Amino acid sequence: MEGSSRKGISILIVATFFLAMMDGFSRYLAELYDVFVINMFRFWIIGSFVILISLRGKGVLKSILLTKQPFAQVSRGLLFISSLLTAIYSYTQVGLIFTHSLMAVAPLLAVLLSGLILKEKITRVKLVAVFLGFLGVVVILNPLNIEITLTLLLPLFSAINFALYAVLTRKVASTDNTETSFFWVSIVAAIVMTLPGPVIYRPIEFLDIYWLFLLCICSLLGHFLLTNAYRYAEASILQPFAYFHLLFASMVGVVFFKDPLTISTIIGGVMIVASGIFIAKKGTKDLVE
Repeated sequence: MEGSSRKGISILIVATFFLAMMDGFSRYLAELYDVFVINMFRFWIIGSFVILISLRGKGVLKSILLTKQPFAQVSRGLLFISSLLTAIYSYTQVGLIFTHSLMAVAPLLAVLLSGLILKEKITRVKLVAVFLGFLGVVVILNPLNIEITLTLLLPLFSAINFALYAVLTRKVASTDNTETSFFWVSIVAAIVMTLPGPVIYRPIEFLDIYWLFLLCICSLLGHFLLTNAYRYAEASILQPFAYFHLLFASMVGVVFFKDPLTISTIIGGVMIVASGIFIAKKGTKDLVE
C-alpha cells in the first residue's frame, strides 16, 4: 500500500476515536437539553475557534474563506448537520450501539457513491470487502430479534447523509485545503444551528458546561482529522475504516451508558474490522479487476 494511503487510514482511525467520545458527550447532554440547543452552543464555540485561527496572520482569513467549490462546501455543511442531529436524537431513543450499528452502512454507501460522483474505480475486491463489513452489521443487529419501527429509520437517514458528506469531503479536497473545508462546514453549521436558537433556548447548567467543552474539543479534533484524512487516500480506500467509529462508540455505550453488549455485537464487530484490515493489506496496487 502507498505511504499516503497508510497515513490517511491512520488519521481516520484516530478521528473515529474522538468522534466516538463526542457521541458519548452528545448523548448525555441531549438527554438533558434540546438537541438544537446543544449543537447551537457547540458550533458557536467551534465557529469562534475557527475564526480566531483564521485571523492569526494577514490574509489568512481570505485564503481560508476562498473556495473553488462553494456549492459543494455549503452542501457538506448541510449534510453534516442533518446527519448529526438525526444521529444524536437516535442515541437517546435506541442507544449508541444500535444507532452506530445501523449507521455503519454509511461506508458501504460512500464507496458506491464515490464511484458515481467522483468516478473512482470500484473494484470487485472493494465491493466484496465492504459487503462483508455490511454482513457484520447484520450480525450485530440480530434481525430475528428486532422489531421494525419508524425509529429505526433515523440511523439509516443519518447514514445516507453522512455518506454523501464523506464523498463531498473527498471531492473538495482536490481543490481546497483542510483549513478551508473545516472553516466552511463549521460556519455553515453555526449559522443553521443559530436560526431556531431564540425559540428553543434554555440555559446550560454550570457543571454541564464542562461536558459541552469536552464535546467541542472532541468534535474539533475528530472532524479536523477526518477532513485531513481524505487528502491522503481515496474515499473508497478510507471508508471501510470508518467502521472503527462503531467499535469505539460501542465501547463508550457499554462503559458509560450500560448499553447491552451481546455476542452478536462482538462477532459482527470483528467481521467489520476484518474487512477494513483486508483492504488495508491489499492496498490500491492490488485492488484491480
